Amino acid sequence: MNNEELIKKYVKEEDQQDAFKKLKNGIPVQYIIGNVDFLNCNFLVNNSVLIPRFETELLVEKTINYIKSFFNKKVNIIDLGTGSGCIAITLFKETNSSVTGVDISRDAIEVAKENNIRNKSDVFFYIHDILNKPTGLYDVLISNPPYIKVTEEVEEIVLNNEPHIALFASDEGLLFYKSILDYSKGLLQKRNIIAFEISPSIKESLEAYLLTIYPHSKYSFECDLTGKVRYLFIFNE
Repeated sequence: MNNEELIKKYVKEEDQQDAFKKLKNGIPVQYIIGNVDFLNCNFLVNNSVLIPRFETELLVEKTINYIKSFFNKKVNIIDLGTGSGCIAITLFKETNSSVTGVDISRDAIEVAKENNIRNKSDVFFYIHDILNKPTGLYDVLISNPPYIKVTEEVEEIVLNNEPHIALFASDEGLLFYKSILDYSKGLLQKRNIIAFEISPSIKESLEAYLLTIYPHSKYSFECDLTGKVRYLFIFNE
């Protein structure tokens, strides 16, 4: 559906004129209608959370496939920087796993909890700063953390609407990856998978840092549907 069709479908007729005005003024249609489809689910969204994107759908699809081929048991998953909860909830529904989602934003966690109810899932969500190690022990760590460099140009519609706390990272976009990798060994079972969504621009520097933490692990940088390097998967046995 195009934006006009989405507004006509989800917005009451008496509110549509105002909705089209918001669209013209640069408000993302997903925030106007208040929801977005993601894989086989539908999620509530507002400007407290990032709008789920196709790239992240592919991250989840790839992770689901790796979980099914790498483990022969029900796994324990943690989603770091969960936002709307779209990653965590989809993984719960598609893998029959135990899933936890954490985020520093109280407002984001409230949205995630609403989506938990909306999608009849049972993910445990709580507030936590992912620069610090959460509690628990997990088989799978997945994260789409803030990774845009502070100096990087960003589309105006994104910059003006989506939460900057979920977009930008210092240390040339590496801040969250470094912190997560630093504490990951204490968070994960011996046999584990780490799954990241990344920016293509940090591939080389992230790989160099990865090798200081996991010099002997198998890992794979993979591309999104446009051919850009967008994912990093690390496999420990």
